Amino acid sequence: MKLASLKSTKSLDGELVVMAKDLKSFARVHHIAPSLREAVENWKTTEAPLKEVYEKLNSKQLSGAEPVTDEKIFHSVLPRTWLFADGSAFIHHIKLVRQARKAALPETLLTVPLMYQAESGRFLAPTEDIPQRDFSHGTDFEAEVGVIVDHVPMGVTPEQALSHIKLLVLINDVSLRGLIPEELASGFGFFQSKPTKALSPAAVTLDELGEYWKNGRVCLPLDVRYNSEFFGKANAQEMHFHFGQLIAHAAKTRDLAAGSLIGSGTVSNEDASQGSSCLAEKRMIEQINSGEIKTPFMKENDTIEIEMKHPNGDSIFGRIFQRVKKVN
Repeated sequence: MKLASLKSTKSLDGELVVMAKDLKSFARVHHIAPSLREAVENWKTTEAPLKEVYEKLNSKQLSGAEPVTDEKIFHSVLPRTWLFADGSAFIHHIKLVRQARKAALPETLLTVPLMYQAESGRFLAPTEDIPQRDFSHGTDFEAEVGVIVDHVPMGVTPEQALSHIKLLVLINDVSLRGLIPEELASGFGFFQSKPTKALSPAAVTLDELGEYWKNGRVCLPLDVRYNSEFFGKANAQEMHFHFGQLIAHAAKTRDLAAGSLIGSGTVSNEDASQGSSCLAEKRMIEQINSGEIKTPFMKENDTIEIEMKHPNGDSIFGRIFQRVKKVN
């Protein structure tokens, strides 16, 4: 099943719609749940009727289906939520970014997930400009995979946590690299360096991935195009910590509210031919290979496109396509 959220003047949560498998049409389902957040909060009663709409939509048996004529009608699939806890499950990424800022690797690198609490009060729409006031802040994109969970009880095990995953999404975790070292040096973590993010236009249930959802991981490459050119196709299956482990880590000392979002961290592979999913990695690889950083951080009007496709070529989540804009 694929779900999306239309932009709405009536609600900051947008309007929930069911998307066709090919993402070319949708059906309004306000009678089932007004928003995705509320659908997940009541998943036991909303899942079945939403799935029924999805099946009718795909079989062309649903009256009232509407064609997708403009991708800009869609908000991030989850326009806002209670919690976004972003992990860093790809060890290669951790090694490169720590090296870039001359920071030591954590002693528990392989045993305890890294995680921070990110902005969740509003997500940028997947086609919305990335605002930047000061380009010395070092604007970067980070292409990730994420999961949306139902209510997760405190102390859940990693194995139990997997059963709480209801939907998968893509994430652009916008980061301001120039602000990170000073913030982390203060001992109080990310804040100004991690501004508003964007999510994919569609979220999908696990069965949509079929064999490509294995062991709590999405086993497909994440396509990243920067200024319309290839940038990376790292495979998300190379997560060191799977999503069950990330969720359990987040829920160690608290319940997680239904609708909480857990991010994988930047998708990263050791195989350099797969490219990168953020500028910081590419810059560090340049430094290692040639002794010189050649790639600047994002400039005004630079674009980033993030998409994941089924091996048959079909887009699974739709695309995140954003442009950097200077604001006062």
